[in-house]
Amino acid sequence: MDLFLHYLTAERRLAANTLESYQSDLAAFFSHLAGKRIRSLQSIRTADIRSFLDSCHTQGISSRSNARRISTLRSFFRFLVSENMIQQDPTGAIDLPKPGRPLPKVLTVPEVTLLLNGQNLSDPLSLRNQAMLHLLYASGLRVSELVNLPLAALNLTGGTVRIFGKGSKERLVPFGEEAAGRIKTYLRDGRPLLLKKKRSPALFLTNRGGAMTRLRFWQIVQQTVFQTGINKKVSPHTLRHSFATHLLEHGADLRSVQMMLGHSDIATTQIYTHVDSRRLKSTHQKFHPRG
Repeated sequence: MDLFLHYLTAERRLAANTLESYQSDLAAFFSHLAGKRIRSLQSIRTADIRSFLDSCHTQGISSRSNARRISTLRSFFRFLVSENMIQQDPTGAIDLPKPGRPLPKVLTVPEVTLLLNGQNLSDPLSLRNQAMLHLLYASGLRVSELVNLPLAALNLTGGTVRIFGKGSKERLVPFGEEAAGRIKTYLRDGRPLLLKKKRSPALFLTNRGGAMTRLRFWQIVQQTVFQTGINKKVSPHTLRHSFATHLLEHGADLRSVQMMLGHSDIATTQIYTHVDSRRLKSTHQKFHPRG
C-alpha cells in the first residue's frame, strides 16, 4: 500500500485530501481482509471485494462512498498489475453502483398548515398568495402550471382545474373546499384590485396586473417559509412532493396519484412510495419494542 501511495503522490500528484481518501479506503479494505485472514495480495479474489462492499453496505455506507471505494480499489489493483505484483485485476468484474435517486423532500402536515396560514393579511397580494399556496398543495400542480393557469381552466363549482401539462397532455385535477374558499375570496376581493380595469386571461396576477412568474412565486414561498419559522429548505415543488406523499400516506392508490400529478410513467410516481416506506420504517424503529 505504501508503494501505491508514493506513486499517487510522486507521479499523479494528487491533493492531500484525495490521498487521505485513498488511504482510508485501502485501510478499510485491508482491515476487512485481515478479519477473513487473507494476507497475500495474490490470493485476493473478486468474491473478496464483493464481500468487502457488502459489509460497507451493511454498515450504512452510501452508494456514492461505495463507488469511490471501488474506484480506489480499481486504481490500486491496476497499479499492482502494472508493477507485476499480481497477474490479474480482481476488480474487473465489479460494476460501479448506480447513484440512487434522491428522495423528494417533503413537509409534515403541521408544517404545511403553518405554511398555508402564513399569509394572514387581507390585502390583494396576500389573498393571491393564500390562494396560490392552497391550490398548489390541494392539487399538486407543477409551479409552471400554477403560475400560467388561466381563469377559464378553473371550475369552482365542481372543484376541479383543467391542466395542459408536459407534452400538451390534458388532465383534470380536483382540489378541496378549503382551497376553493381561498380562491373565491381572492377572485372577489383581490383579483379585481390587481386587474386595475385591465383585461387578463391569467388567474393569478402581479401587482401590475400581469401574469405571475415562477421566480416571483418562488420568492413568495421563501418569504412565507421565513415568516413561519419552518426550518427546512422549501421550494414550490416541495408542496407538490408533499401533496403526493400525504395522499399515499392516507391510503390513495398509486395510479390515481399518477393521474393527478400528470406523470406519463408510473415509475416516476413510485418515488413517493419510497418516502412513505422510509417514514413507516422510522415509525417502526421508534415505537416497536424490538425496533
